[in-house]
Amino acid sequence: MNAPLSATAFATTIDNFEVRRHETHHRIKVIDIDDKALRLFLDEARHVEVQNLEYVPFMRFYLGGLLARHAGETFASTLLTLVRDRRFGGFTVGLKNLTEDPDDFVRFGSAIGHLLGPANHDAMSGNYYARFLVKHTDDSDSYLRQAYRLFTLHTDGTFVSDATDWLLMMKFEEKNAVGGESRFLHLDDWNEVDQFSYHRLGSKPFLYKSPGSKNVTEVIERPLFFHGEFGLSMSFIDQFVQPTNLEEALFLRELSNSMEASGGTKEVALPVGELVVLNNYFYLHGRAPFERNESLHRELMRIRGMLVS
Repeated sequence: MNAPLSATAFATTIDNFEVRRHETHHRIKVIDIDDKALRLFLDEARHVEVQNLEYVPFMRFYLGGLLARHAGETFASTLLTLVRDRRFGGFTVGLKNLTEDPDDFVRFGSAIGHLLGPANHDAMSGNYYARFLVKHTDDSDSYLRQAYRLFTLHTDGTFVSDATDWLLMMKFEEKNAVGGESRFLHLDDWNEVDQFSYHRLGSKPFLYKSPGSKNVTEVIERPLFFHGEFGLSMSFIDQFVQPTNLEEALFLRELSNSMEASGGTKEVALPVGELVVLNNYFYLHGRAPFERNESLHRELMRIRGMLVS
Protein backbone atom coordinates (compact mmCIF):
# COMPACT_ATOMS: atom_id res chain seq x y z
CA MET A 1 0.00 0.00 0.00
CA ASN A 2 1.36 3.44 -0.85
CA ALA A 3 2.35 5.68 2.03
CA PRO A 4 -0.31 8.33 2.73
CA LEU A 5 0.38 11.72 1.19
CA SER A 6 -0.23 14.91 3.11
CA ALA A 7 -2.79 17.39 1.82
CA THR A 8 -0.01 19.90 1.12
CA ALA A 9 1.69 17.41 -1.17
CA PHE A 10 -1.06 18.00 -3.73
CA ALA A 11 -0.17 21.62 -4.43
CA THR A 12 2.79 21.34 -6.79
CA THR A 13 3.47 20.16 -10.32
CA ILE A 14 4.84 16.62 -10.39
CA ASP A 15 6.38 15.53 -13.69
CA ASN A 16 3.82 16.33 -16.41
CA PHE A 17 0.73 16.66 -14.25
CA GLU A 18 -0.58 18.71 -11.37
CA VAL A 19 -2.93 17.76 -8.54
CA ARG A 20 -5.05 20.53 -7.09
CA ARG A 21 -8.22 21.20 -5.13
CA HIS A 22 -11.61 20.65 -6.72
CA GLU A 23 -13.73 23.79 -7.03
CA THR A 24 -16.88 22.30 -5.50
CA HIS A 25 -15.81 19.22 -3.52
CA HIS A 26 -13.55 19.40 -0.48
CA ARG A 27 -12.20 15.85 -0.78
CA ILE A 28 -11.82 14.74 -4.38
CA LYS A 29 -8.86 16.16 -6.29
CA VAL A 30 -8.43 17.44 -9.83
CA ILE A 31 -5.60 15.97 -11.89
CA ASP A 32 -4.42 18.26 -14.68
CA ILE A 33 -2.21 16.47 -17.20
CA ASP A 34 0.01 18.65 -19.37
CA ASP A 35 -1.47 19.26 -22.84
CA LYS A 36 1.66 18.02 -24.59
CA ALA A 37 1.63 14.77 -22.61
CA LEU A 38 -2.04 14.24 -23.45
CA ARG A 39 -1.44 14.87 -27.17
CA LEU A 40 1.47 12.42 -27.20
CA PHE A 41 -0.66 9.79 -25.51
CA LEU A 42 -3.58 10.31 -27.90
CA ASP A 43 -1.31 10.17 -30.96
CA GLU A 44 0.38 6.96 -29.86
CA ALA A 45 -2.80 5.31 -28.57
CA ARG A 46 -4.79 5.74 -31.78
CA HIS A 47 -3.24 2.67 -33.37
CA VAL A 48 -5.03 0.60 -30.72
CA GLU A 49 -8.54 -0.15 -31.94
CA VAL A 50 -11.36 -0.18 -29.38
CA GLN A 51 -12.27 -3.70 -30.49
CA ASN A 52 -8.71 -4.73 -29.65
CA LEU A 53 -9.22 -3.37 -26.13
CA GLU A 54 -12.48 -5.27 -25.82
CA TYR A 55 -10.96 -8.58 -26.94
CA VAL A 56 -7.44 -8.40 -25.44
CA PRO A 57 -7.22 -7.50 -21.73
CA PHE A 58 -3.47 -6.85 -21.69
CA MET A 59 -3.92 -4.06 -24.23
CA ARG A 60 -5.89 -2.08 -21.63
CA PHE A 61 -2.88 -2.20 -19.30
CA TYR A 62 -0.64 -1.32 -22.23
CA LEU A 63 -2.60 1.93 -22.67
CA GLY A 64 -2.27 2.61 -18.94
CA GLY A 65 1.48 2.26 -19.22
CA LEU A 66 1.55 4.50 -22.29
CA LEU A 67 -0.33 7.25 -20.45
CA ALA A 68 1.90 6.91 -17.38
CA ARG A 69 5.02 7.18 -19.54
CA HIS A 70 3.91 10.56 -20.86
CA ALA A 71 2.37 11.87 -17.62
CA GLY A 72 5.38 10.99 -15.48
CA GLU A 73 6.89 8.31 -13.28
CA THR A 74 4.78 9.20 -10.21
CA PHE A 75 1.48 9.41 -12.11
CA ALA A 76 0.26 5.86 -11.51
CA SER A 77 1.24 5.82 -7.83
CA THR A 78 -0.49 9.18 -7.31
CA LEU A 79 -3.77 7.84 -8.76
CA LEU A 80 -3.62 4.80 -6.49
CA THR A 81 -2.80 6.89 -3.44
CA LEU A 82 -5.67 9.28 -4.05
CA VAL A 83 -8.18 6.44 -4.34
CA ARG A 84 -6.81 4.51 -1.37
CA ASP A 85 -6.42 7.45 1.00
CA ARG A 86 -9.67 7.88 2.93
CA ARG A 87 -9.16 11.64 3.26
CA PHE A 88 -9.57 11.99 -0.51
CA GLY A 89 -10.83 8.78 -2.09
CA GLY A 90 -11.19 10.04 -5.63
CA PHE A 91 -10.25 12.41 -8.42
CA THR A 92 -11.35 13.93 -11.70
CA VAL A 93 -9.22 14.11 -14.83
CA GLY A 94 -10.01 14.95 -18.44
CA LEU A 95 -8.88 15.38 -22.01
CA LYS A 96 -9.21 19.19 -21.95
CA ASN A 97 -11.07 19.48 -25.28
CA LEU A 98 -8.11 18.04 -27.19
CA THR A 99 -10.39 15.50 -28.89
CA GLU A 100 -14.07 14.78 -29.42
CA ASP A 101 -13.55 11.25 -30.74
CA PRO A 102 -15.44 8.76 -28.54
CA ASP A 103 -12.81 6.12 -29.30
CA ASP A 104 -10.22 8.43 -27.72
CA PHE A 105 -12.48 8.69 -24.69
CA VAL A 106 -12.62 4.89 -24.39
CA ARG A 107 -8.84 4.67 -24.70
CA PHE A 108 -8.23 7.36 -22.09
CA GLY A 109 -10.77 5.99 -19.60
CA SER A 110 -9.39 2.48 -20.08
CA ALA A 111 -5.86 3.74 -19.45
CA ILE A 112 -6.82 5.53 -16.23
CA GLY A 113 -8.82 2.56 -14.97
CA HIS A 114 -6.10 0.02 -15.64
CA LEU A 115 -3.50 2.07 -13.81
CA LEU A 116 -5.71 1.36 -10.77
CA GLY A 117 -6.24 -2.34 -11.49
CA PRO A 118 -8.18 -4.81 -13.63
CA ALA A 119 -11.71 -3.92 -14.71
CA ASN A 120 -14.66 -6.10 -13.79
CA HIS A 121 -16.86 -7.68 -16.41
CA ASP A 122 -19.90 -5.44 -16.91
CA ALA A 123 -22.78 -7.84 -17.47
CA MET A 124 -25.10 -5.06 -18.66
CA SER A 125 -22.90 -4.48 -21.73
CA GLY A 126 -21.15 -7.83 -21.92
CA ASN A 127 -17.80 -6.05 -21.85
CA TYR A 128 -15.36 -4.47 -19.41
CA TYR A 129 -17.04 -1.08 -19.85
CA ALA A 130 -20.57 0.10 -20.52
CA ARG A 131 -21.72 3.08 -22.56
CA PHE A 132 -25.28 4.23 -22.02
CA LEU A 133 -27.60 7.11 -22.86
CA VAL A 134 -29.79 9.29 -20.69
CA LYS A 135 -32.52 10.95 -22.72
CA HIS A 136 -36.09 12.27 -22.58
CA THR A 137 -37.85 8.93 -22.85
CA ASP A 138 -36.87 5.65 -21.22
CA ASP A 139 -38.39 2.22 -20.69
CA SER A 140 -35.62 0.63 -18.62
CA ASP A 141 -36.15 -1.22 -15.34
CA SER A 142 -33.85 0.90 -13.17
CA TYR A 143 -33.16 4.57 -12.41
CA LEU A 144 -29.85 4.57 -14.32
CA ARG A 145 -31.36 5.98 -17.51
CA GLN A 146 -34.41 7.77 -16.08
CA ALA A 147 -33.55 11.43 -16.51
CA TYR A 148 -36.22 13.14 -14.45
CA ARG A 149 -35.94 11.07 -11.28
CA LEU A 150 -33.46 11.52 -8.49
CA PHE A 151 -30.96 8.69 -8.90
CA THR A 152 -30.54 7.95 -5.22
CA LEU A 153 -27.19 7.48 -3.49
CA HIS A 154 -25.75 4.01 -3.78
CA THR A 155 -22.59 1.95 -4.20
CA ASP A 156 -21.86 -0.22 -7.22
CA GLY A 157 -21.34 -3.97 -7.36
CA THR A 158 -23.91 -4.80 -4.68
CA PHE A 159 -25.39 -7.74 -6.60
CA VAL A 160 -22.22 -9.36 -7.98
CA SER A 161 -19.57 -11.45 -6.25
CA ASP A 162 -16.60 -9.66 -7.88
CA ALA A 163 -14.87 -7.10 -5.68
CA THR A 164 -15.75 -3.58 -6.82
CA ASP A 165 -13.06 -1.37 -5.32
CA TRP A 166 -13.37 1.62 -7.63
CA LEU A 167 -15.85 3.20 -10.01
CA LEU A 168 -15.05 5.33 -13.07
CA MET A 169 -17.64 7.45 -14.88
CA MET A 170 -16.76 9.47 -17.99
CA LYS A 171 -18.98 11.88 -19.90
CA PHE A 172 -18.91 11.39 -23.68
CA GLU A 173 -21.58 13.78 -24.90
CA GLU A 174 -24.21 16.16 -23.55
CA LYS A 175 -26.86 18.28 -25.24
CA ASN A 176 -29.81 20.28 -23.91
CA ALA A 177 -29.04 19.16 -20.37
CA VAL A 178 -29.85 21.31 -17.34
CA GLY A 179 -29.36 19.58 -14.01
CA GLY A 180 -28.21 15.99 -13.78
CA GLU A 181 -25.20 16.82 -11.61
CA SER A 182 -23.30 13.97 -10.00
CA ARG A 183 -23.91 13.66 -6.25
CA PHE A 184 -21.27 12.22 -3.91
CA LEU A 185 -21.35 11.35 -0.21
CA HIS A 186 -18.23 10.31 1.68
CA LEU A 187 -19.20 8.22 4.72
CA ASP A 188 -17.12 10.46 7.00
CA ASP A 189 -19.21 13.47 5.91
CA TRP A 190 -22.53 11.81 6.76
CA ASN A 191 -23.44 13.17 10.18
CA GLU A 192 -25.89 10.36 10.99
CA VAL A 193 -23.71 7.46 9.88
CA ASP A 194 -23.24 6.14 13.43
CA GLN A 195 -27.00 6.01 13.98
CA PHE A 196 -27.30 3.47 11.16
CA SER A 197 -23.94 1.67 11.19
CA TYR A 198 -24.27 0.82 14.93
CA HIS A 199 -27.89 -0.26 14.60
CA ARG A 200 -28.35 -4.04 14.83
CA LEU A 201 -29.63 -4.07 11.23
CA GLY A 202 -26.54 -2.17 10.06
CA SER A 203 -24.42 -5.33 10.09
CA LYS A 204 -27.18 -7.75 9.09
CA PRO A 205 -26.69 -9.39 5.68
CA PHE A 206 -29.33 -8.28 3.19
CA LEU A 207 -30.25 -10.04 -0.04
CA TYR A 208 -29.55 -8.22 -3.34
CA LYS A 209 -31.25 -9.10 -6.64
CA SER A 210 -30.74 -7.23 -9.90
CA PRO A 211 -33.37 -6.45 -12.57
CA GLY A 212 -33.35 -8.15 -15.94
CA SER A 213 -31.45 -5.39 -17.73
CA LYS A 214 -28.34 -6.09 -15.65
CA ASN A 215 -28.01 -9.63 -17.07
CA VAL A 216 -26.94 -10.96 -13.65
CA THR A 217 -28.55 -14.07 -12.16
CA GLU A 218 -26.48 -14.15 -8.96
CA VAL A 219 -28.22 -13.59 -5.65
CA ILE A 220 -25.86 -11.96 -3.16
CA GLU A 221 -26.10 -11.53 0.60
CA ARG A 222 -24.00 -8.81 2.20
CA PRO A 223 -24.25 -6.41 5.15
CA LEU A 224 -24.93 -2.72 4.71
CA PHE A 225 -21.90 -1.73 6.80
CA PHE A 226 -18.64 -3.57 7.35
CA HIS A 227 -15.02 -2.86 8.28
CA GLY A 228 -12.28 -3.65 5.80
CA GLU A 229 -9.02 -2.36 4.40
CA PHE A 230 -10.39 1.19 4.20
CA GLY A 231 -12.16 1.30 7.56
CA LEU A 232 -15.93 1.69 7.77
CA SER A 233 -17.37 0.70 4.41
CA MET A 234 -20.83 0.36 2.91
CA SER A 235 -22.70 -1.63 0.27
CA PHE A 236 -26.17 -0.34 -0.60
CA ILE A 237 -28.58 0.41 -3.41
CA ASP A 238 -32.23 1.01 -2.64
CA GLN A 239 -33.54 -0.52 -5.89
CA PHE A 240 -32.05 -3.97 -5.42
CA VAL A 241 -31.83 -4.60 -1.66
CA GLN A 242 -34.54 -7.03 -0.48
CA PRO A 243 -35.98 -6.49 3.03
CA THR A 244 -37.85 -9.41 4.58
CA ASN A 245 -40.20 -7.49 6.85
CA LEU A 246 -41.59 -4.03 7.64
CA GLU A 247 -38.94 -3.24 10.24
CA GLU A 248 -36.13 -3.80 7.73
CA ALA A 249 -37.97 -1.84 5.04
CA LEU A 250 -38.46 1.17 7.33
CA PHE A 251 -34.81 1.04 8.41
CA LEU A 252 -33.64 1.05 4.79
CA ARG A 253 -35.99 3.89 3.92
CA GLU A 254 -34.78 6.01 6.84
CA LEU A 255 -31.15 5.24 5.94
CA SER A 256 -31.62 6.33 2.32
CA ASN A 257 -33.55 9.46 3.31
CA SER A 258 -30.83 10.41 5.80
CA MET A 259 -28.09 10.19 3.16
CA GLU A 260 -30.10 12.18 0.63
CA ALA A 261 -30.71 14.96 3.18
CA SER A 262 -27.15 14.99 4.54
CA GLY A 263 -25.18 18.20 4.26
CA GLY A 264 -22.24 16.02 3.29
CA THR A 265 -23.89 15.11 -0.02
CA LYS A 266 -22.34 17.38 -2.62
CA GLU A 267 -23.17 18.03 -6.29
CA VAL A 268 -20.31 17.97 -8.78
CA ALA A 269 -20.54 18.93 -12.47
CA LEU A 270 -18.57 16.78 -14.92
CA PRO A 271 -17.69 18.38 -18.30
CA VAL A 272 -17.66 16.39 -21.54
CA GLY A 273 -14.35 14.55 -21.92
CA GLU A 274 -13.78 14.37 -18.17
CA LEU A 275 -14.04 11.40 -15.83
CA VAL A 276 -14.36 10.85 -12.10
CA VAL A 277 -12.98 7.94 -10.08
CA LEU A 278 -14.25 7.12 -6.59
CA ASN A 279 -13.39 4.54 -3.95
CA ASN A 280 -16.53 2.38 -3.94
CA TYR A 281 -16.26 1.38 -0.28
CA PHE A 282 -16.57 4.74 1.46
CA TYR A 283 -18.24 6.87 -1.24
CA LEU A 284 -21.85 6.71 -2.35
CA HIS A 285 -22.85 8.34 -5.60
CA GLY A 286 -26.03 9.35 -7.40
CA ARG A 287 -27.43 11.91 -9.83
CA ALA A 288 -29.67 14.94 -9.53
CA PRO A 289 -32.72 15.01 -11.82
CA PHE A 290 -32.61 16.88 -15.12
CA GLU A 291 -35.00 19.61 -16.15
CA ARG A 292 -37.46 18.27 -18.69
CA ASN A 293 -36.38 18.69 -22.31
CA GLU A 294 -37.48 16.51 -25.22
CA SER A 295 -34.04 16.99 -26.83
CA LEU A 296 -32.09 15.92 -23.74
CA HIS A 297 -29.10 13.73 -24.59
CA ARG A 298 -26.24 12.53 -22.40
CA GLU A 299 -23.86 9.65 -23.00
CA LEU A 300 -21.67 8.18 -20.26
CA MET A 301 -19.13 5.41 -19.91
CA ARG A 302 -18.77 3.30 -16.77
CA ILE A 303 -15.86 1.09 -15.73
CA ARG A 304 -15.61 -0.71 -12.39
CA GLY A 305 -12.74 -2.73 -11.05
CA MET A 306 -10.30 -3.88 -8.41
CA LEU A 307 -7.30 -2.05 -6.99
CA VAL A 308 -3.86 -3.54 -7.51
CA SER A 309 -2.27 -4.72 -4.30
